[in-house]
Amino acid sequence: MKAANKELAVAALQNGTVIDRIPSSALFKAVAILGIEKIDKHVTIGNNLDSKKLGTKGIIKVADTFFPEDVINRIALIAPTAKINIIRNFEVVEKLNVSIPENIIGIVKCDNPKCITNNEPMATNFHLIDADRHILRCHYCGHSVSAKNAHIK
Repeated sequence: MKAANKELAVAALQNGTVIDRIPSSALFKAVAILGIEKIDKHVTIGNNLDSKKLGTKGIIKVADTFFPEDVINRIALIAPTAKINIIRNFEVVEKLNVSIPENIIGIVKCDNPKCITNNEPMATNFHLIDADRHILRCHYCGHSVSAKNAHIK
């Protein structure tokens, strides 16, 4: 008796970016941050896939697209477990672990309505104060927020 194949086959990328190990709860935030709806290349999105490390995960594959560091930093805020694979000629040429930068400028909106960044035309500035728990603190007003709950611009 032949065993049934229970794996979903997805075409390999010739060139592009694969973002793997996105927590399922953060997948659609990642889709929004990447601006997937505006990309005119082949895109594959998988959600609630089995993951030994996360239980379930999401994955995004985008053909012929390579994202700049500021976009990857935004992904790190909502999906610190994500892995970035750069594909060229069907080969993984680079693997990157995302990491939340020490200083986050112009990416996170401060939730404090009295913060100067919400009342003056200036860039926000957050510092990573707890790398293990992903806690950010506003440079100007001292308001703290967890990266996963931060409002990403």
